[in-house]
Amino acid sequence: MTQALVALLVALVVMGVTAAASKRVDRVAVVDIAWGSVFVAIALVLALVWPDGHSWLLAVLVALWGGRLAWHIAKRSKGHGEDPRYEELLGGPGWHAGAAQVLLRVFLTQAVVAWVISFPLVVAAAYDVRWWPLVWVGVAVWVVGVFFEVVGDAQLAAYRSRPRDERPTVLDTGLWGWTRHPNYFGDACVWWGIGLVAAGSWAGVVALIGPLFMTISLTEITGAKLNEKGQRSKPGWDDYVRRTSYFVPLPPK
Repeated sequence: MTQALVALLVALVVMGVTAAASKRVDRVAVVDIAWGSVFVAIALVLALVWPDGHSWLLAVLVALWGGRLAWHIAKRSKGHGEDPRYEELLGGPGWHAGAAQVLLRVFLTQAVVAWVISFPLVVAAAYDVRWWPLVWVGVAVWVVGVFFEVVGDAQLAAYRSRPRDERPTVLDTGLWGWTRHPNYFGDACVWWGIGLVAAGSWAGVVALIGPLFMTISLTEITGAKLNEKGQRSKPGWDDYVRRTSYFVPLPPK
């Protein structure tokens, strides 16, 4: 499918440019800023090459989500050094492991992962809409996801802005009292919404590969699972885990 090859090429180009910028500043975590941007680039290129209302609707949804995410991560990481996750992965800060290792284990890997997650965009560019009601259900799910991301990030920022001696050791109020990862749950919802919008075509099952892969990644590989690994030593964390749902929001116990 030509659309899939174009999407892969765009992902490789964006991550290649990001790798060059990362090498220049010797900070691998720059890739996190590009994570949202790579989907925006794929969506826009597909909508421009295969223009129709379906593709442009998805391009708008992805641009709003990806643009906000890139801005949020850039703002949050300003003034910080290398992310400990990449130090652990590569055995040191920056490009310490050598160009081949960094390119393969970080930038190429993320380009391929982004390509798989972008399958809904590929399907929408390749097939016409058949079930518009499903498209609008997808938009509604996308709105729920953005709400959890935006509100969850805002509540976390407000918590971190308080002096350490005046705030609880664990954030367990607001959305964080219903799920330990409202921002990652929001990410998953956003992509299930995008998947449902794309599933309004005949190749709907293929469109759902992207959100399924995103959800597995967020819950079992990176995202929430990796985040919790660094939280376990916090006082009160075990009690928070007992009271609060891991991923899907539920009333506190």
